[in-house]
Amino acid sequence: MIAHLAGTLRDKQVQRLVVDVHGVGYDVHVPLSTFYAVGDVGATVALRIHTHVREDALQLFGFATALEQTLFERLIAVSGIGPKVALAVLSGIEPEGLVRAIRASDLARLTTIPGVGKKTAERLIVELRDRLPKTTETTAPGAIPGDDDLRADVLSALGNLGYQRAAAERAFDRVIATVETRDFEAVLRAILKDLAR
Repeated sequence: MIAHLAGTLRDKQVQRLVVDVHGVGYDVHVPLSTFYAVGDVGATVALRIHTHVREDALQLFGFATALEQTLFERLIAVSGIGPKVALAVLSGIEPEGLVRAIRASDLARLTTIPGVGKKTAERLIVELRDRLPKTTETTAPGAIPGDDDLRADVLSALGNLGYQRAAAERAFDRVIATVETRDFEAVLRAILKDLAR
């Protein structure tokens, strides 16, 4: 089994990388968070790998962080969730956001992920709530209790303005750690300014 790959990025397509390790190119499927984290073609990359073996295929799934890999492996252990859906889930929500949504039984948030309907979201909550990594913080660094309502309101507003959910979540986490106010309008303005950069 392949558990780790380090080499040169030879090709980069959405959710798919080719990593050259000493002249051998490995086709690695990745979530969007890893896709954006690895850099450009020609960069040196190191990925955590989950090797998925089926009767007709051997597939490699790569992750930039241990949390992404752990969540992927927990997701594919849920009945009815295969590697493609697990990758779609991790591409549709930040890992910390997924942990928060499952722990809070947030069906509305989970069903906004492409490929996840109400039944799948319910299954994720039931089967994963007690199996999530214990070391994961459920709030963003710098966040204070009560930020969840503000987070939901701001992310909803950003979604209405056309921003992708994952980008909006990352911007919220960056900004909320730096601003002192918890006023909706002030936080939204700060996030819009951050996203415009």
